[in-house]
Amino acid sequence: MSEPLTTSEQPTTTGQSATTEQSATTEGPVLVTGATGKSGRRVVERLRARGLPVRAAARGGEHLFDWTDPATWDTALEGARAVYVVQLDGTRLVRPFVARAVRHGVRRIVLASGRGIDDPRYAKDSGGILEGIRDSEAAVRESGLEWTISRPGWFAQNFSEGFFADAVRAGELRLPAGEGAASFVDADDIAEVVAAALTEDGHAGQVYELSGPEALTLADAAATISAAAGREVRYVPVSFDAYVADLVRQGLPPADAQAFADVLEPLRKGTDAYVSDGVPRALGRPPRTFAEFAGSTAAAGGWHT
Repeated sequence: MSEPLTTSEQPTTTGQSATTEQSATTEGPVLVTGATGKSGRRVVERLRARGLPVRAAARGGEHLFDWTDPATWDTALEGARAVYVVQLDGTRLVRPFVARAVRHGVRRIVLASGRGIDDPRYAKDSGGILEGIRDSEAAVRESGLEWTISRPGWFAQNFSEGFFADAVRAGELRLPAGEGAASFVDADDIAEVVAAALTEDGHAGQVYELSGPEALTLADAAATISAAAGREVRYVPVSFDAYVADLVRQGLPPADAQAFADVLEPLRKGTDAYVSDGVPRALGRPPRTFAEFAGSTAAAGGWHT
């Protein structure tokens, strides 16, 4: 998701010193929900690298946490003083979870949200996701806790461990994105922003829109990956209807195929192409480039077939 940069928060200056970390974390562990996901597992890695106690929670993680089973919420929250909330799309479970976090004495909360939730032009919402995300943001803002909201755009890692990974390994991206572009953000940058907001002072009340430093079309992305991986990866634009039909032929129900294709609308329309200032504001440095992401992924064998 993405949204126009309309927030009024002023830039903050933050540091990496151990003293700033003590205020939120020495009284208890940091709870990371969605700890096996793209951002969550990277947040866990960064917090543990700092020597901080972490409760890595997920349905299949170290600590059992299931959004659809509120019985798992209390054991996850017990004693925690900071929480990273990776919400379950299409639900309104964050509001009751935040209320329970307040009762448990949590002091600081970082919400994973997304660009575009306030922009009706951004994308179609046939899956009914946006209202739930808006309610989640409102719940966090109204909680009385020290809150920060992370609003990343399209993850660069969608090409290596997400939507497009199998197609990249096969050498051909067939997508209904036309010549649209996106400012793909590296999940490592997202995790560093979240880790800073969880452990350092100076981030309370901030909404960080996160993007990479430049917009790339899918043809640009494919060319960059090709150069890094040492083999050709082609982008082949297809029509929206043809793409939906392909998904249905692959066994996806028509409604799900339509919703999945709608997710790609920001790429097709270029509404995720603008560059945001969240990474520099939160970390005091520029975001990683897509070329840096592609190079490190290829070096780590991320696109071996």
